[in-house]
Amino acid sequence: MSTATLHQYAPKTVGNAPEVPIRHMDFKFDAKDLDTTFFKDTEFATAYFQALSIFLTFGEELVIDTARYHRQFLKDPVLKQRVTALIGQEAIHSKMHDEFNDTLAEHRYPVALYRFLADNVFEYGFKKLPNRMQLSLMAGIEHFTAVLAEYMMKNEAVFYETGDEKQRALWMWHMLEESEHKDIAYDVYETLSGNYPLRVSGFALAAFTIMFLVPLGGAAIPVYRKPTKLLSLRFWKDVKTSLVFLAGPKDGVYGSTVKHILDYLRRDFHPNDHDTTAYLEYYKEKLLNPKTGLLSPYLVKEFVPKLRA
Repeated sequence: MSTATLHQYAPKTVGNAPEVPIRHMDFKFDAKDLDTTFFKDTEFATAYFQALSIFLTFGEELVIDTARYHRQFLKDPVLKQRVTALIGQEAIHSKMHDEFNDTLAEHRYPVALYRFLADNVFEYGFKKLPNRMQLSLMAGIEHFTAVLAEYMMKNEAVFYETGDEKQRALWMWHMLEESEHKDIAYDVYETLSGNYPLRVSGFALAAFTIMFLVPLGGAAIPVYRKPTKLLSLRFWKDVKTSLVFLAGPKDGVYGSTVKHILDYLRRDFHPNDHDTTAYLEYYKEKLLNPKTGLLSPYLVKEFVPKLRA
């Protein structure tokens, strides 16, 4: 990558883009409070998100490293500032999910095994890719997290079927920030590359990870924790309910968002084609209000990176 790769691309929002703050959090997770059926009162669907929590820390490290490397080639000081904010947000996500994953390990989740597998996939696979491919993969990963964040914003009730307040706060905070920075990685990619076939390749790798590797890991968790579940009728009912929640065409996490996911393949796609401004305003008040916000007990500090030339 060199500055010679720059081409004519004007991000749709950078000139009047809202500031993206970095929030330091401290959830102080306690294993005794963990609800292993957090999503829809199901173990199988919840296991998907717990597997996602483990794997996403490695995805976030890739985003951080890729964004940090490519920031030096950007000319727009506002976009550079936003990249710094992206790096900061993802760093805190990785730290908080690592702490959350440590509590999963106390409930016989295969955290050490999955960390080992993910480390090998990323270290000897994704991180060996050319820089321009890693840039495309970063944009693809951020697209999937933006889709998931928007789904969760539109389905707030999903977070309130349990009494696990800290897990609720973790996922809602992560949802908020993924939506806040959803356009940054894409704008960096289009600014420094803009190659459509390469963008599609990064999307395919991200889809393989999030739609195949993570579900595979999630499906194995209940059996790993207690193999005799395979003989339980209750477990298979749980699986059925979970699959509807995850893949149902009407309200499923991914089944109902297929069009949004595939929008990325449009040549003229931009993340902000899906406007979440109203949702962000609603959740910032609900989560960050100093007196009543769900995140207030866990928010340590918040700041916006300085604008530098």
